[in-house]
Amino acid sequence: MDIYPFIAYIRYWLKQEDRFSLQSPFLADLYTGLITYLKTNLSTEDPFSSQRKQLAEDHEKIQILDFGAGSKKLSSNFRKTSEIYKYSTSGRKFSTLYRYFCTQTPAIHVIELGTCVGINSLYLASATKGNLYTFEGSPTLLEKAKAINPFSQTSYIGGNIAETLPKHLNQDQTIDFALIDATHTYEATLSYFNSMLPFINDSSIIVVADIHWSKGMEKAWEEIIQNQTITLSLDFYECGVLFFRKGLTKSHYILAI
Repeated sequence: MDIYPFIAYIRYWLKQEDRFSLQSPFLADLYTGLITYLKTNLSTEDPFSSQRKQLAEDHEKIQILDFGAGSKKLSSNFRKTSEIYKYSTSGRKFSTLYRYFCTQTPAIHVIELGTCVGINSLYLASATKGNLYTFEGSPTLLEKAKAINPFSQTSYIGGNIAETLPKHLNQDQTIDFALIDATHTYEATLSYFNSMLPFINDSSIIVVADIHWSKGMEKAWEEIIQNQTITLSLDFYECGVLFFRKGLTKSHYILAI
């Protein structure tokens, strides 16, 4: 049994702060907005409950092409779709959190690394005003994701993200919002972040999922937040959120959610 995430959660729980400790007006407004957004959205029916139900009841066994650290729960590359949904997708709260931060940007050019079966793609696409480009290494997962997504602004990019992301970024388009939720290794996470860095601006937001999933992911997160282009970093345990706004004093917060 891997107890590292549990130990990491204890550290997070002991250090977390609430809104009353926030002195920055920008952060206080942002965090209050997040809490209100979550409370409002989570008190109503999930807009994508039918897609979640469809995946939860899909017991087809598919072969996964995995370029990353694999699954801690599912060792075989032949996995039931329902098990992938159960163990490898975000719960509603964090899918909604990703959507909130996407709405805090222009949301014209949105990137998701790690489509999986497409749950987070739904929440991001519903907030995207331009185009969502979602990257996935496994063709079978992409097909599952496409089957549940009604949003025409979603473009699916298959293949090894280490190769497909640089090709996409050659279009030289500013990234408004990005979710890094793929591969889950120290090297890959840093590589994805560094690849996107030249394409961010003052209003961009990058979210890194599973920052405490392993020692390697924690190491990548700790190195990323030291980057001088980042003016604000937030740790919500299941993910970290990065801001690049000029005029902010560089700071880091561990926040309750």
